[in-house]
Amino acid sequence: MENMTGFRRFGTMLDCSRNAVMNVSSLKKWIDITADMGFNTLMLYTEDTYEVEGHPYFGYMRGRYTQKELKEINDYAAGKGMELIPCIQTLAHFNAIVHWPEYAPHVDTDDILLAGDEKVYELIDNMFSSISKCFTSRIINIGMDEAHMIGRGRYYDLHGDADRSQILVNHLCRVAEIGKKYGFTFLMWSDMFFRLATGGDYYKKDAPICEEVKKQIPDNVELIYWDYYSQDKSHYNRMLAAHDRIKEGTWFAGGLWSWRGVAPHNGFSMKATAAALKSCRERGVKDVFLTLWGDDGGECSKFALLPSLFCASKLAKGVTKMSEIKSEFQEKFGIDFQRFMLLDLPGTPGGRTDKIVNPDKYLLYNDCFTGLLDSTLAGGEGEQYAKCARRLSLLKKEESWGYLFTTAGALCQVLAIKAELGIKTRTVYKERDQKALSALIKEYKQLSKKLEAFYRAYKEQWFVENKPHGFDIQDIRIGGLMARVKSCTERLQDLHNGKVDVIEELEEAQLDFCGGGMDFAKEHIEYITWSHIASANVL
Repeated sequence: MENMTGFRRFGTMLDCSRNAVMNVSSLKKWIDITADMGFNTLMLYTEDTYEVEGHPYFGYMRGRYTQKELKEINDYAAGKGMELIPCIQTLAHFNAIVHWPEYAPHVDTDDILLAGDEKVYELIDNMFSSISKCFTSRIINIGMDEAHMIGRGRYYDLHGDADRSQILVNHLCRVAEIGKKYGFTFLMWSDMFFRLATGGDYYKKDAPICEEVKKQIPDNVELIYWDYYSQDKSHYNRMLAAHDRIKEGTWFAGGLWSWRGVAPHNGFSMKATAAALKSCRERGVKDVFLTLWGDDGGECSKFALLPSLFCASKLAKGVTKMSEIKSEFQEKFGIDFQRFMLLDLPGTPGGRTDKIVNPDKYLLYNDCFTGLLDSTLAGGEGEQYAKCARRLSLLKKEESWGYLFTTAGALCQVLAIKAELGIKTRTVYKERDQKALSALIKEYKQLSKKLEAFYRAYKEQWFVENKPHGFDIQDIRIGGLMARVKSCTERLQDLHNGKVDVIEELEEAQLDFCGGGMDFAKEHIEYITWSHIASANVL
């Protein structure tokens, strides 16, 4: 399976579990694009979003793929010379199914299945059985990452204190044994071996891995080292060497940053990927793929990462000159590389390439009155977003990708008003200037119109690319934001008309969101959890 990149497998992984379940036509489009670039592998990350016979609540109302759909996708990929590899979970990240009473007795804690529970292994057997009917590949990624609390919930109640590394290995061996019935060989994310040895730190230097644990890892299980964060090749070298000390044949998973809000982070993705691919090449890694996650709602279009996706494909082939990469991008896609990069929202704090910051999300949901994240502002953000909106408006009629620029532009028009609105509101409130208050109310009403336009654009983008399931969360979030802006407008009108004398939220002193005395206006922050951004109250 050696291809033009020099790697045995060079692929992508699409997160189809965080509400945005890519529809079949978009998956085919993704396969066409990536196969043409030289990618020969695709993983579909599906926690519960695939059909499992005998388990009607597994992926219920979540847009799960039917077996017919998976077979269709598998056959289409095969026709393009691409291996479709199932990427599932068999331990943690089951936050959706734990909602259902049917599965509650078989959960350890949080989103972690109960190791040692026979009903859990019956479920996993059924998962493997269903998957085996849909995929040609006999490789399966069984997950097992980020099970931080393994053995500390129901397992502890049943069995008492136990070696948590041993719990993990025992569960792995049992899962691998079940999978053998279906002819599978296995991949698993490697972080838990490191976290259990270091008290939670995956990337700690010289992590001590128990020799007895290493011996128990099944021969037909290969590890995946995942890392999306560093731009330092030596960091990747060190981590790959550490993996070799556990087990040879490690796969590498990098990241194209699609999981910090509506906007992508192509700039950072390209820098991190360049360092990672150099390290993989030097250390003889044979299998590499790039993840596109959808944390906290799957808000970002995966196609918005086209620049970093293309750049990665060229870097893998040994093309390192950005001028050449940009020229070939325009030739292939008919749009200037730098214009496509406008989706990174250049000119705003989110345009940084040395780190990930995402004010496009946290300022969108930052409340106009409580302003939990107002302290992160340096000033001038509104005009920066206004400039972005003007640039993006020139691209909304672009033939293939205009809908992406329309959505990004509509978001920037919202943020041009909203980014600094909370600070302005407190200033006007404190001064009690009636003329300024009247002008402020007009801004709030204009914001409502811009939010409605953004909602329409974003809804169109979602339904072009994804199944409808999951958009209910966007309805709740954006709809709730629109309702809140309307509510704040009405209360300001009441203040203006003398119906009320105070607005309690605006009377209360604001604290820095993260505390500690840091100057977040200079450093900027990365924060994605909607439920914590939108309110200090319980959601």
